[in-house]
Amino acid sequence: MNHDHYSDKYIRSILEGVKTVAIVGASSNTSRPSFFVTQYLISKGYEVFPVNPGQAGNKIAGAMCYASMKDIPQPIHMVDVFRNSKAAYSVIEESLELSPLPKVIWMQLEVRNDAAAKLAEDKGVQIVMNRCPKIEYARLCGEIGWAGVATGVISSRKTKLQNGFQRYDIAKK
Repeated sequence: MNHDHYSDKYIRSILEGVKTVAIVGASSNTSRPSFFVTQYLISKGYEVFPVNPGQAGNKIAGAMCYASMKDIPQPIHMVDVFRNSKAAYSVIEESLELSPLPKVIWMQLEVRNDAAAKLAEDKGVQIVMNRCPKIEYARLCGEIGWAGVATGVISSRKTKLQNGFQRYDIAKK
């Protein structure tokens, strides 16, 4: 797969298809991007499991934190990697030891490891590199446009509001 470009269809299918997310490298520091992503994905209905050995047993953004992915008590659909590109390889190796395997491994902005991606793809796991699921979700559902950002998504489809105040859903329903 070409990891320099992902179609909106590919990203949307991932975000609609996963329900549980392990965020490896999650931080309890409320000013860190991994905290924002954890909080955002929880607000969108995903079951999120922060992974950080130094915070295991504590909560991050209201979600119980685990020391490693193997400690998470249920299957993980997506692994979101908040580690540097070099460390991503070992995170992917650990992900591929899970049973069942995750459907998706998502590497955050500026995180790219082509060898690790190939390792996962050879096992049938989808890969996204150098992207943020929070940004992609907001872009595809129209939220990011509130800030005046040009999303590149043009649609005549009326955006579907979620429950609550000004919350959009990515689902096409």
